[in-house]
Amino acid sequence: MEWSTEIIRFFQNGGFFMYPIAAILCLGLAITVERLIFLQLAQSGNKKAQNLLFKQLKNNDFKGALKIASNQKSGISRILAAGINRMSATRHRQDIEYALEESLLDVSLPLENRTPYLATFANIATLTGLLGTIIGLIAAFAAVASADPTEKATLLSQSISLAMNTTAFGLISAIPLLLAHSYLQSKTDGAINELERATVRFMSLLAAKKLLRETTDNISVQSQDAVSS
Repeated sequence: MEWSTEIIRFFQNGGFFMYPIAAILCLGLAITVERLIFLQLAQSGNKKAQNLLFKQLKNNDFKGALKIASNQKSGISRILAAGINRMSATRHRQDIEYALEESLLDVSLPLENRTPYLATFANIATLTGLLGTIIGLIAAFAAVASADPTEKATLLSQSISLAMNTTAFGLISAIPLLLAHSYLQSKTDGAINELERATVRFMSLLAAKKLLRETTDNISVQSQDAVSS
């Protein structure tokens, strides 16, 4: 139990600024856990939905795929449902791509939520630790100025040691938050890349089945170019 006693003494000796740093650390860890669970569930749901939907799409069962997508909440289901719904109104490639991109943006935003806060919290924890140390040093020098000359060196060394606790705790809090931010950011990027690959795969499937047409604008431009030449 000696280590727990040392931790408690370390925290108590740091002064007031240890408490906001501890609050920042707890909040950052809570966001980390929430994001890990959310991203894991999102990736798992997307993987299952992708297998089901593309199985239907390869069999030209677009109504069945739309029914499955409508009954699921995964990001890929929402994106492909938007593309299939747009196909009922138009077969132009550009229109379908716009629908997919718009839905992709809507799905990507929840994946990116709150993760940037971790880097901000890490910076705040570090700066709060430094601020606590500076204020502690100011108080230490002020106390030493009125102390007995024979005790000044001892008092100053003890005061500086206590004042440095906030900087140490700030760094202890910032390092795991930065690591969590980097990991979650890479995991988020992977989830978004998977969504983008699904949209490309969907468009490739439509092109292979010759279900797409170029826009009328492109056709008219080509016709005008042929006439002018």
